[in-house]
Amino acid sequence: MTSPATPQNLRQAPDAGLLSFYESPIPIRPATLPDAIASEWTKLRSVRATVWTLGVMVVLMLTLGPAIALVLAANDADLANEPALALGFFGVLLGSICVITLGVLTIGSEYSTGMIRTTLTACPSRGRVLAAKAIVFFALTFVITTATTAVVAVLQTLILNGTVAASGGQWALATVGVGLYTAGLGLLSLGVGAIVRHSAGAITIMIGVVLLPLVLALFMFADALRGAQRFLIEYSIPNQLSALYGTTMTDSGPSAWEPLVVMLGLVAVVLGGAVALLNRRDV
Repeated sequence: MTSPATPQNLRQAPDAGLLSFYESPIPIRPATLPDAIASEWTKLRSVRATVWTLGVMVVLMLTLGPAIALVLAANDADLANEPALALGFFGVLLGSICVITLGVLTIGSEYSTGMIRTTLTACPSRGRVLAAKAIVFFALTFVITTATTAVVAVLQTLILNGTVAASGGQWALATVGVGLYTAGLGLLSLGVGAIVRHSAGAITIMIGVVLLPLVLALFMFADALRGAQRFLIEYSIPNQLSALYGTTMTDSGPSAWEPLVVMLGLVAVVLGGAVALLNRRDV
């Protein structure tokens, strides 16, 4: 009577006609941050949401600012004391909604489809996964936004050649500064998406974060609320974004590069909370 085939027998008696276990020639090693970044880059560039959201953002930025400049030039508007770069604010403000949407979908779509289970199986370190998503998303958004704002700035300057010439610092704020701020806003959306784990809910929250402070400030008529009204206006995202273009709704508040510091603080708090919740929650 022969003994039953066991895993030990399979390995010990390959010459007896029994199948031996297969050993992969590919070395097995734990996933690293570069591996996670490569994986997230593959996912981000292969989904249609990335093309649609960033494509719409680019179209809005390339059309709104130059279109307003053309209208002003056609009507011979007196812009002798106005910087031409400031008109790019309108396209960036609307385009930021696209960045918010993509930031939420970068992680929210994985929860809705169940792909997050596969992602965390391949890379069990949840902090590493979130860091890889943040790095890939920030780099892509920053490059596209900065390049587009630079093109818009050049077009507006050529159209409104009678306006005040922008300095090097103003050009840096209107291109690199705006790119960093918009990408930071996208990271804020990514963190909210990781916390909420629901795409529609997270997008709604982020739109409220962008618009609600200004809406509330409009209805604060009482003298006792003047301080709160000024604070909401000064630190609202539209006002901070306009500060990068050198125009603000008030005579105080963040200016120059200060809005980037404020956004960096918000991003650090939200992403820190997202990592803490990811490590405590079940998938």
